[in-house]
Amino acid sequence: MQILERRDTDGIAHLHMNAPDRLNALSDEMLAALQAQIDALAEDRETRVVVISGAGKAFCAGHDLKQMQAGRQAEDGGRAYFADLFARCSSVMTGLTRLPQPVIAQAHGIATAAGCQLVASCDMAVAAEGTRFGVNGVNIGLFCSTPMVALTRNVHRKKAFEMLTTGRFLSAEEAETAGLVNKVVPHDQLETATRDLAETVAAKLTAAVKIGKGTFYEQITMDLDAAYAHAGQVMVENMLWRDTNEGISAFLEKRPPDWQKG
Repeated sequence: MQILERRDTDGIAHLHMNAPDRLNALSDEMLAALQAQIDALAEDRETRVVVISGAGKAFCAGHDLKQMQAGRQAEDGGRAYFADLFARCSSVMTGLTRLPQPVIAQAHGIATAAGCQLVASCDMAVAAEGTRFGVNGVNIGLFCSTPMVALTRNVHRKKAFEMLTTGRFLSAEEAETAGLVNKVVPHDQLETATRDLAETVAAKLTAAVKIGKGTFYEQITMDLDAAYAHAGQVMVENMLWRDTNEGISAFLEKRPPDWQKG
C-alpha cells in the first residue's frame, strides 16, 4: 500500500494521503512522498490542477508526534532532527505555493497543526461540513510557529492569533468566513464539488493560470506601487501572447477560442 496515491484524469492530478491509521500525519515518509510528487509536478507540462485529499476519517492530523518523540533519543536531544523535520515540512509547503499548477485541498474530518498548515498552503480549499481546523499545538506545549506562517497568510491577524494561543478549532463554516477555505459542502458532495472546481480551473488557458499564480504570490509581498508595476509588466507580456489575442478575439466574435497551449 502506497502512503501517497496519485491518479491523473483529464489534466488533474489527485494526490491522496493514504495513512488513515495515523490520521494521515505528516510523518517522515509522508513528507518524502509529498516532496517527490511536488518535484515531479513542477516539471509536469500535462497536469493543470492538483488536488490533495486524505483517506479515512481525517484530512491530516499534523506532524507525527511519535516520530518526533523518538527523535529526542539522539545525543543532542533531537535538535538536529527537529531542525531537519521543520525544514523538510517547510519545503513541502512552499513547494505547493511555487508549483505552476493551482493546488486544491479537499478537506474532511480534521486538519490540525501542520495539517491545517497544509490546507493554508494550498491555493484553494473545499471542506466537508463538520470539518474542524486548528493550530492546537499550544495545548501540548508546542506553539504552532511554522503552521502560523501559512495561517497568517490566509486568516486575518486577530483570528489567527486567537487560534494559535487558545488551540480552539474552527468549524468548516467559521473557516470559510475566516478565509481558510473557499467552500463548504455536505460530506457526500465533497469529492464532486472539489472536482468541479478543479475542472473549472483546468479548462482555462494553462499558460495564463500559470503566470497568474506566480504573479499572485510575488505581488502579495510587495508594497502597492511595486505590486502594480510588477503586475503591469506581467500583463504586457500576457497580452502579447498569440493565445491571449485569440481569446480576446473569440470573446468579441462570440465563439469558442482556438487556443494552442490548452
